[in-house]
Amino acid sequence: MINLLSYGCIGVGLIFWFWGTPSLLGTRSVLFKIHNLSVSDTLGSIAIIFGLLLQRPREFPLLLLAILSLALWNTMLGYVLANCSSRQIVASCDLARRNADG
Repeated sequence: MINLLSYGCIGVGLIFWFWGTPSLLGTRSVLFKIHNLSVSDTLGSIAIIFGLLLQRPREFPLLLLAILSLALWNTMLGYVLANCSSRQIVASCDLARRNADG
């Protein structure tokens, strides 16, 4: 049962990894694309590490540290990217308004 759950978590992690890739082909800003990719990579990596944790319970402290590091640093990086992306959108809207006004 543990093996099935572990392989399920690893499979879900791989799906999350590939889920963020198609957004790179969209027409949105580069920062939005990177933000979307970082969120899906973080979730996928955490699911994969959790699956490994079920396989190797003796490595619990090390894998827990990896999960916490991923959750902390990638969340902060994703927030910064999203914040920069929204600023870029606001700046481009302001520029478009100025050009429209003359």
